[in-house]
Amino acid sequence: MFSREDRRKYRDKVRRCLDVFAQMLRESRFEFDRPQAGLEIELNIVDEYGEAAMRNAEVLAAIEQPDWATELGQFNVEINVAPRGLDGAGARELEDDVRARLNHAEERARSVGGHLALIGILPTLREEDLTEGTLSANPRYKLLNEQIFAARGEDLHLRIEGVEHLDTHADSVAPEAACTSVQLHLQVSPDEFAAHWNAAQAIAGPQVAVAANSPYLFGRELHRETRIALFEQATDTRPAELKEQGVRPRVWFGERWITSVFDLFEENVRYFPALLPLVEDEDPRETLAQGRIPELPELTLHNGTVYRWNRPVYAVVDGVPHLRVENRVLPAGPTVVDVAANAAFYYGLMRVLPHMERPLWSQMSFAAAEDNLNSAARNGIDARLYWPGLGEVPASELILRRLLPMAHEGLAAWGVDRGVADRLLSVIEGRCLSLRTGATWQVDKVRAIGGDRHEALRRMTLEYLDRMHTNEPVHLWDV
Repeated sequence: MFSREDRRKYRDKVRRCLDVFAQMLRESRFEFDRPQAGLEIELNIVDEYGEAAMRNAEVLAAIEQPDWATELGQFNVEINVAPRGLDGAGARELEDDVRARLNHAEERARSVGGHLALIGILPTLREEDLTEGTLSANPRYKLLNEQIFAARGEDLHLRIEGVEHLDTHADSVAPEAACTSVQLHLQVSPDEFAAHWNAAQAIAGPQVAVAANSPYLFGRELHRETRIALFEQATDTRPAELKEQGVRPRVWFGERWITSVFDLFEENVRYFPALLPLVEDEDPRETLAQGRIPELPELTLHNGTVYRWNRPVYAVVDGVPHLRVENRVLPAGPTVVDVAANAAFYYGLMRVLPHMERPLWSQMSFAAAEDNLNSAARNGIDARLYWPGLGEVPASELILRRLLPMAHEGLAAWGVDRGVADRLLSVIEGRCLSLRTGATWQVDKVRAIGGDRHEALRRMTLEYLDRMHTNEPVHLWDV
């Protein structure tokens, strides 16, 4: 456990890091060449019956590749895809690269009795699969679990009102491991960061509506993207009384448009107590004074324990500092081409919206953007979303009429080959025209199978895995 002295030292060090970060921003210490895009994909491990398999240590040992890592639960793994340019055939090469890596990993996972599943929440998960004993062996996860529950002082209350109703308690953060996502990274300059973050916040609702893929949790049909509500509740450090006082949650959309990346880091330091007060040896002021680039480890660690849906990231690569927007709203799956389409839609919009003459966020309240995310999570492609100039419209109409043309324009501006852009964005268009997403397919399939719910979920999951490997986009899947 951490002492009071540990916490005091950490708070002092985080504030010193924040001061140095502000100085670096003022002095333009950041080098910036051209935008780079990268992604992380979280996956589930299942056995031959489609049930959760607690085998990530064996699977990772079999895969034996440095870009694969553990995630929170023993039934999770993650692949990190290095940043690259999207111009030319870059987007297609990214998709091909991910498919090749996943095919290799699947082959190796099979050798130890596992299979990989690209899905927002594994439908066959049971409550007994998510206990402290199923957390991965990494000591950082055990420490995080201890600190969240020390802050709460009581069990987690999971309550989600959807098509059906979930009301249960958990004695660890393991339910968070049910949330498997795709995180999209975009490297931007400090001067342009605020516009990019604001734009990412504004499109979070449409992103989730058209990509929803998490309708089931613990055998219940809840929201079309149940992952959003589950993640918010599974890492909540606040007991009921602090919620009533208006204390901010650690999974956070935010509360205002920003004018600088500094706003976000400053909010994190000002509003959130440390979860992991681990102090490193680096003196950031001295490092900077010597002409070297500080890693700011305490600030970055603290930032990593505030789970914004669009998170600011500071990192140093080869001695050069840079900033990224980390977009965290998307679920994994259903196929690699669906993931690539979701990425193309996001990156296309992020090439246009931040540079509009009249910014979107000057025409739309921050609360409206948050309401859009919540509505999209609950209703998926059937959500009604607010957009300036349109009012409240069906998500599919907003995407088809306004956002897809912008995404095409943005990908052209990135220099993406026309054929590559058309192929990927046609997947988004297909979902809007058919009203078919991963979430709607899962629900329709389970209802078609009927009978015992868990058996229907298990059979649906096995068929989902077969279709996932065909790489046929989900809007073309029949029931």
